[in-house]
Amino acid sequence: SWRVRIEKRIPVAAGLGGGSSDAAAALTLANAALPTPLSKEELQALAAGIGADVPFFLRAGTQLGTSDGSDLSPLDLPTDYVALLLSPHGVRKESTADVYRQFDERRGAEGFEQRRSRLLGALDQVADATDLASLPGNDLVSSPLARDLEALGAFRADVTGAGPVVYGLFARTEIAEHAASALRDVARMWLARPIGRRV
Repeated sequence: SWRVRIEKRIPVAAGLGGGSSDAAAALTLANAALPTPLSKEELQALAAGIGADVPFFLRAGTQLGTSDGSDLSPLDLPTDYVALLLSPHGVRKESTADVYRQFDERRGAEGFEQRRSRLLGALDQVADATDLASLPGNDLVSSPLARDLEALGAFRADVTGAGPVVYGLFARTEIAEHAASALRDVARMWLARPIGRRV
């Protein structure tokens, strides 16, 4: 019998994969306790059955998800930047299913192959962190806060997943801190740094 206590530090319903990362952590711990643990491939397949983004959290570093998001390929991208995450006050997260339904209603899937090709081409050109600005934006949702972050010095800003959290990437901590100060009344926020593959 298992007993798990989860201390949530990632906001619920924020578009940050908090529930999926919890599921991946529980799977990893349970698998390690098995007399004969599942192989990586078996664990990935089990994770994909729980949720399309759960396999992502079984791996370290940046991944490119294809198909429903559970087919993953590692990406070697720069990590020398600071991320400012904003959870806007008074904004309720729409259900992910509704966000995708609205995407389908506006025929968002049309042109997918061209967008995918553009993404892969842009990924090949990324040499330093500021090159991340050339990657295509989030097709699902948008937020005026992304433009605010760019006006405050972010070299890239967009909505995470199905939202509502918005991120800004900054070349220097002091610029990110200035942006956080300027927007302190409109959102709950966090400063973070990517850790790459050192896990």
